[in-house]
Amino acid sequence: ETLIRFDENNCKHLENDDSFVRVRKRDLEKLTTEVMQLREFLPRVLNGELIQMLQKARTMKEHLVQEQEQLRQECLHLQSRLDAVQTECQREREDKLLLREQLWQSGTELQQQADFCSGLGSAACSLLWSCSAREDTVTLWLGKLQSFLTVAAQTLESFVSSLDEEMKTQTEDHNSHEHQFVLALAGTITNIAAVACGRDLLSSSAHVLLDTLMKLLELMKPGVFPKLKVLMLMALYNVSINVKGLKYISGNQGLMPLIWTLLDDGHWEVCLHSLRLLQSVMLEDDVLLMLSSSLLDPDLHARVIWLTSSAQPSLRLAAQQTMDDLKALQQVPQST
Repeated sequence: ETLIRFDENNCKHLENDDSFVRVRKRDLEKLTTEVMQLREFLPRVLNGELIQMLQKARTMKEHLVQEQEQLRQECLHLQSRLDAVQTECQREREDKLLLREQLWQSGTELQQQADFCSGLGSAACSLLWSCSAREDTVTLWLGKLQSFLTVAAQTLESFVSSLDEEMKTQTEDHNSHEHQFVLALAGTITNIAAVACGRDLLSSSAHVLLDTLMKLLELMKPGVFPKLKVLMLMALYNVSINVKGLKYISGNQGLMPLIWTLLDDGHWEVCLHSLRLLQSVMLEDDVLLMLSSSLLDPDLHARVIWLTSSAQPSLRLAAQQTMDDLKALQQVPQST
């Protein structure tokens, strides 16, 4: 028998000796022979192809490890970018919320300023409207009216252009500052045109304003803001008293279609002042020659005849007078 030393983790310890195990010599020789045989025959069993496969497997394993490491690095990079983008997105979201709040605040302030300006404009123009009723006041204004008339035309045009379709179908708010503002502007223009020197100024130096008034009357739908329409029609009528003013207004190709449209407005005062403007147009021979074909149109006559049966006495009288003028025009021989 021989004593063989084994590692204490890989053998069974003897009861009396923790470092050695007793093995028979014959068993040891047999074990040695088997180990030598394994060493001799193992290369024959593990051929080159298998070894090559193992090497490839080892190489692939190393490659996979490298790829995994690369993917891990890419994942970390993408995660880093994602974190950065999320941070940027959160910052942008906060900025947008802040901007939205600032926009809302600015909108509120802008509305307050607009209300203030409308109130101030309404008060100032109402004062001008009242003062312009005096002829001597208009005379004193003559040298400074040009800039006022330009602003008035722009303001009236902006007011009418800003009306959406829904608002155009509603009755105007007589108490709104904005409405009082434009009414006072139109009323002031009407009073200026009611004075001889004012008419002359408008006829010679305010063509843009006159064109704007006719354009706005064309844009406004029937039955909408009749008070504003009446004031603008009165202004045009006052200007038409001046020969230069009448020739300029009648030279606008849209004048007669505009009058036809306004005669169908539905509001009796608008129809009344449209008839008065038409009567003024027919007082000048040169204008009659220029507009004779339009004035003889049967549709125009039919509309005026229909207004002669109006329940409003003043409108009925104006329509009858206009119809008499149109009939008299028919009796005048037409030149070729």
